[in-house]
Amino acid sequence: MKVHYPKCAGLDVHKANVVACTRVMTEAGVTYETRTFGTTTKDLFSLSEWLAASAATHVAMEATGVYWKPVWHVLEGSFQLMLANAAHIKGIARPKTDACDAQWLADLLAHGLIRSSFVPEQPIQEMRDLTRTRKQIT
Repeated sequence: MKVHYPKCAGLDVHKANVVACTRVMTEAGVTYETRTFGTTTKDLFSLSEWLAASAATHVAMEATGVYWKPVWHVLEGSFQLMLANAAHIKGIARPKTDACDAQWLADLLAHGLIRSSFVPEQPIQEMRDLTRTRKQIT
């Protein structure tokens, strides 16, 4: 199968941690490295530095709820980001551990098999957050 992104990463995002797996394709073959990071700002910047050190160009993340947002904001501008449509990913058979999820996302991304969810530009995200908060208060 054709490889679209030879140096990419998959992130499985949770409330307390982010499991990241880099996938680097070389002439010798494909290598994977998996690490777990916390979700504090300092930890997310460490994640960004680790991804940059591995020369990843594209990053896919799967997350439910709003836990993906801080990760997105830290990585935005440094990498081509894709928020994986969770319903689409769940339809593809895969193992079920966080490390396997991250590696599976990296593999799917490398082969261009992820359908991205829509993520609006930053000003629109801020406006949506404000209107949701206003609705909750009133």
